[in-house]
Amino acid sequence: MRLTNQQRQQLRQAIQHCTTDVAAIRLFGSRLNDQAVGGDVDLLVEFNNPVPTPALLAARIATCAMRVLNGRKVDVLIAAPNLQMSAIHHTALKEGQLL
Repeated sequence: MRLTNQQRQQLRQAIQHCTTDVAAIRLFGSRLNDQAVGGDVDLLVEFNNPVPTPALLAARIATCAMRVLNGRKVDVLIAAPNLQMSAIHHTALKEGQLL
């Protein structure tokens, strides 16, 4: 995983400060490959309760995460009971690592 312990902790804190009811945060994608360099940060943020405005919430979480990572691009997927899961959600759940 190409995030330091400090970055993981800061991401968790920033996301939990940015929104409530977060069940889990998973890192997936190229940042899991220790041999790779560069790239954005892909996060799956899971919620136990329905999310009324998922696009707005994803943008808010991405902004909070980018601030912690000094402007590095962050892509955020939202998983909640009221949202349909796509193939990328299933991949993120299967291969992602909890922060």
